[in-house]
Amino acid sequence: MVWNIVIPIITLIVGLVGGFFIGAYYLRKQLEKMQNDPETLQKMAKQMGYNLNGKQMQRAQQMMKNQQFSKNQPGARKNQGRRK
Repeated sequence: MVWNIVIPIITLIVGLVGGFFIGAYYLRKQLEKMQNDPETLQKMAKQMGYNLNGKQMQRAQQMMKNQQFSKNQPGARKNQGRRK
């Protein structure tokens, strides 16, 4: 009788945690793919309503290469505070 309540709650928690990690993994892979493929980056920018020229595209790619998406790369993002 108690198991009819406990099992669904445990299943829900396990599903949410698993879904979070699968989603984070998928997002990381998409960002890594995007930094290597300028066409994908241009497509994402157009979906967001931006048209990037060549110089802006190079800057966007450079910014993405400077950020670290994979766990294997040491260090974290620097200068996370606001710029003045």
